[in-house]
Amino acid sequence: MALDVRLALATLRRLLRLGLILLCVAGVSFGLMMASPVDPVNAYLGPLVAQVSPEQRELIASRWGFDAPAPVQFGRWLQQLASGNLGMSHVYDQPVGDVIGQRFMRSLALLGSAWLLSLLLGFALGVLAGAKEHSPLDKIISAYAYVTASTPTFWLALLGVLLFSVYLGWTPVCCAGPVGVSDQAIHLATRLHHLVLPVITLTLLGTASITLHTRARMVALMRSDIATHAFAQGASRADIAWRHGVRHASLPALTLALASLGELFGGSVLIEQVFAYPGLGQATVEAGLRSDVPLLLGITLFTALFVIAGNTLADTLYHVIDPRMRRPRKPAAMSS
Repeated sequence: MALDVRLALATLRRLLRLGLILLCVAGVSFGLMMASPVDPVNAYLGPLVAQVSPEQRELIASRWGFDAPAPVQFGRWLQQLASGNLGMSHVYDQPVGDVIGQRFMRSLALLGSAWLLSLLLGFALGVLAGAKEHSPLDKIISAYAYVTASTPTFWLALLGVLLFSVYLGWTPVCCAGPVGVSDQAIHLATRLHHLVLPVITLTLLGTASITLHTRARMVALMRSDIATHAFAQGASRADIAWRHGVRHASLPALTLALASLGELFGGSVLIEQVFAYPGLGQATVEAGLRSDVPLLLGITLFTALFVIAGNTLADTLYHVIDPRMRRPRKPAAMSS
């Protein structure tokens, strides 16, 4: 009974902490939007701004709540959020929840593929580089990781478009499918063809940090007493890397991969802009440029929950990867 109470209290504390985090994220995001010099009415009208009279501007501002003070707007949004409603997007003229759901399903293929490939490739390269420290292979992998870690996302994406799409013609220039073709008429092979270059670009950028951290853990293992004892018994560096290094380095690699979900989403925003990919990242930029407060707040909260879910999943997987965390601790023996 006492254990159930403790679990309930711990769950309640986590939920309260989560609620406070989301409230702070929403408050900061709203404050930044209010400090933006973009006029929401002008952003809503776009090229039609010169054709609208002052009376029509007032009606538009009243329709979307632009004329209310900032605290009133934030209070209205919180009331809608408490009832499970994220509000309406004036950019897409749809409920925010529908826009996020539609756009995220398109971004999921890009983010999921890039995340998985980054984890696998970065871990493999880190193990190889750390197991063969100071070798030519280690120098090549380390140089690749340092160069890509310092490369701007948009620059690498533009370079990929110019090389593979414009000059070589191997990949499409933009979009999630052929222009003018409905989603239902696009075949799976065509979708994958449009995804290849964005996924490769995002993967190359996400691999660097995992490679460097995994290499550092492998180098530390190769210099440890465990490796020295194994070398004395005739084991090779490959044997030590396979028997001890993979498990030793997998936990921090998984931690870093799950903790970098927010960074990966930030990279996908630029990737989707360069490739004109209609995902959640492109909707984020559109909401910011056109001062769509409900949509931007909804995306911000969704992203925060996405990152928190990744960290929670990492904590859960610790117990699967490291058996020591599943063993209950024995109470310390009392001294006589």
